[in-house]
Amino acid sequence: MDQISQSNSTEKKIAECSSNKVSLETELSETLYNTMKDFVLSNPTWDQYKLINSALATFLVQNGCTDNSVSEIYLNQLFTPSKSF
Repeated sequence: MDQISQSNSTEKKIAECSSNKVSLETELSETLYNTMKDFVLSNPTWDQYKLINSALATFLVQNGCTDNSVSEIYLNQLFTPSKSF
């Protein structure tokens, strides 16, 4: 029962975080774009937004970011099962 409460709490936090969105526009190399596109097409649980969020959170955490929200995104993606590429 405790796990259900904890899961609901986590889902609520994610929903709150996802309501605060910022639009981002950037140029990618053709290689990165094609690799991202191929990954998203072969992994139905992922989309380009989830991939970019995961990549940014991973980069930030591995480079010393201590923000709990960023760490939570990183850990959620780390432990979310996905088909291997």
